[in-house]
Amino acid sequence: MTDTKPSIDVRTVPPRERHPRIFGMLGALLPGGSMQITSDHDPRPLHYQLETNFPGQFGWDYLEEGPEVWRVEIARLEDGAGCECCCGSDH
Repeated sequence: MTDTKPSIDVRTVPPRERHPRIFGMLGALLPGGSMQITSDHDPRPLHYQLETNFPGQFGWDYLEEGPEVWRVEIARLEDGAGCECCCGSDH
């Protein structure tokens, strides 16, 4: 049995569709799961967007850093990093 991670090569996706497709894939990840993104540029704006909209929910690891190909692994972090109650907060 092979363990394949979801991946997307955004170089083949029209620019307007890239972030919606990526966020759709991220939304389907279970805690502890990850996906890989391949791009022709540093996907730093996506990283900022994740940190702003979903703080503390995703990890980010560069696998390849250009200059022509950038690959990133994004992991959905395990639940339980917040408080002890069921609210989902970090207080």
